[in-house]
Amino acid sequence: MNTDVTISIAIMNLANRDLSSVLSRITNKLQQDQVVSDALHKLRENLNVDRVVLYYFYTKWKGQVTFEAISEPQYSIIGSTGPDDCFNADYAELYLEGRVQATEDIEKAPISACHQDFLRGMQVRANLVAPVLTHGKLWGLLVGHHCQDVRVWKISDIDLIRQYSHDLAFAPSISDV
Repeated sequence: MNTDVTISIAIMNLANRDLSSVLSRITNKLQQDQVVSDALHKLRENLNVDRVVLYYFYTKWKGQVTFEAISEPQYSIIGSTGPDDCFNADYAELYLEGRVQATEDIEKAPISACHQDFLRGMQVRANLVAPVLTHGKLWGLLVGHHCQDVRVWKISDIDLIRQYSHDLAFAPSISDV
């Protein structure tokens, strides 16, 4: 074989190996993401809420909705970011301690006007929020939104979201971040 052909074959083999590696990583990531997506859909059904979202902090207390499970298309908020001034170190500290916040009616809750306006803008009437903690840090929040009316959260609802947030913290697409 001449040298040019040998080099061309080597380059093609290298390119195929690189392409295979990229495709394998993409497939693996999609499978990992499917685990998270499936968990959110199951949680939404079990809580019987309009929306469950996973909010990821990409920098200190700034983040966005990275996954969602919704009952109707009009409830989609995927990619939404929170207001910069509402979530602060005080809230973060409470969630770092494992707090699960159950708000039955955002209109009567002792929350800031900023937070209330933010929730109204997303059609939220009641919510249930649990921290997703990885490696001792607040990775994000797992949130159930009841949009149609007030909601009295049961202890079983709180236990359920706490369990899901704990389990999701170990999902590869979350724990590897």
